Amino acid sequence: MPQFAANISWLYPDLPFLDRIAAAARDGFTAVECTFPYDRPLRVLQDRLNEALMHLVLMNAPSGDWAAGERGLASLPEREADFRLSIQLGADWAQALACPRLHILAGCPAPGAHLATAWAVYEERLRWALEATQGSGLTLMIEPINAHDMPGYLLTEQAQAHAVAARIGSPRLKVQMDLYHCQRTEGDVLAQIRHWLPTGQVGHFQIAGVPSRCEPDQGELPAAAALALIDELSADTGWSGWVGCEYRPSRDAAAGGTSAGLDWLRPWRPEATMNAP
Repeated sequence: MPQFAANISWLYPDLPFLDRIAAAARDGFTAVECTFPYDRPLRVLQDRLNEALMHLVLMNAPSGDWAAGERGLASLPEREADFRLSIQLGADWAQALACPRLHILAGCPAPGAHLATAWAVYEERLRWALEATQGSGLTLMIEPINAHDMPGYLLTEQAQAHAVAARIGSPRLKVQMDLYHCQRTEGDVLAQIRHWLPTGQVGHFQIAGVPSRCEPDQGELPAAAALALIDELSADTGWSGWVGCEYRPSRDAAAGGTSAGLDWLRPWRPEATMNAP
């Protein structure tokens, strides 16, 4: 059966960030993921995870000035020093939180930038990050992101990400396959899963409904079939990663919030004690 992690940067939006860990535990999750934890006290975050017996399985490295439109630094030639600091900080936090996966956002090259240069810088930076985190036990993640949600983002297609991972050739560099982004960019997500999961380069999945990015069973994403295929291929290949639930709950707190929208997950979590809607 697939393993599911609650993305606490997206789920339980009616609760303070740190309280979302316990909420996820009450709903039967044993793991969480998040985007950027850095504006919370590290020790408190450690304590909340330990109290809830919760694993943090994925987080992002710092990605520049988000409010100013930056979406990662890895492909921006002029930001090398800032990129290196971001990897050092992200790796320190990931190790302190026992988080095994650190996502490195590629970034959005400036309009008119030479894309061949951006790709060369991106791969060089990933190689540096792998060397800088050698011995840490961290797996570094790269994720194709669709141009509807993130215009100008360098890395948009599964084939691009897998080609980068293959060229670099490190077992600690994996592709984060977000089915929402994949369906919006390329469609036929079942064919994409069937093609890429057996390569051994997929390190993590994420899921959300398409196009509204709400519960996975709402919209055009064939969520049940996709999860069944991941389950089937996992049995064949030995893949044992996580599926991150990174979506906007469609119900507000008065209607039961995140917990009330978890019906889609029940067939995949028969052992979980999940709150009733």
